[in-house]
Amino acid sequence: MSPAKTTTSTAVGERLPYLLAKMKAPRVLERLEHTAARAREEGWPYEQFLETLLEAEVFARDASGARQRIRHAAFPAHKTLEDFDFAAQPGAQKPLILHLAQLAWIAERSNVCLFGPPGTGKTHLSIALAIRACQAGHRVAFATAQQWVDRLEVAQHRNALDDELRRIERYALIVVDEIGYLPLERQAANLLFALVARRYERGSVIVTSNRGFEAWGEILGDAMVAAALIDRLIHHAHMITLKGKSYRLRDRAGATPSGRPRPQTP
Repeated sequence: MSPAKTTTSTAVGERLPYLLAKMKAPRVLERLEHTAARAREEGWPYEQFLETLLEAEVFARDASGARQRIRHAAFPAHKTLEDFDFAAQPGAQKPLILHLAQLAWIAERSNVCLFGPPGTGKTHLSIALAIRACQAGHRVAFATAQQWVDRLEVAQHRNALDDELRRIERYALIVVDEIGYLPLERQAANLLFALVARRYERGSVIVTSNRGFEAWGEILGDAMVAAALIDRLIHHAHMITLKGKSYRLRDRAGATPSGRPRPQTP
């Protein structure tokens, strides 16, 4: 006698929640019932049904990854290009900024240099471009020039400077904010040069400064170091010079001591 055939009472699709949980695909599970009903109603091919479900999972993972990269970048604030007042800052060259937002310069390992007085939007634009990079899947790190120097000094004291530079090299983009707000000692200037030189044609840098290149010899305390740093920075770079008064001072001037806007005179 042949062995009796066993039957199963498992309904079609009953094991899908378990399988999707094992695959770590929660968005597919969330949309499964609704998408399946729509597919049956509209007579979708199998491929369209699967594609619709997987698209939802991929989009959700991309968004989650972008949030993690933005958090890891340690931005001092969340700034976007949509928030930037181009009308109040014509020096920002909106067409150029929107071109840079396409991020081809990161693939080319080029740099962006933003100059201008305090409060004219340099840091805002640097963060906004860097956030676009995070959203596109690039690893980014943000710090002021002094913070980068402090980080490298700690590594140097541990005899691990090269290891630290190698770790920083893994970022597709780093932002060096506020070069020139404080003068650097010669050793600090050498470390900043090491940071920029290590990334030359290997990774992108955004720098912001309230001083033009002609003043960097004074800032860095060594004209030769400044010249060598500038040479590597601008070989492949987009230069943007912002002008005008500080947004913060402008906002302050337009408010009363109570914080309310001043009444407009006829």
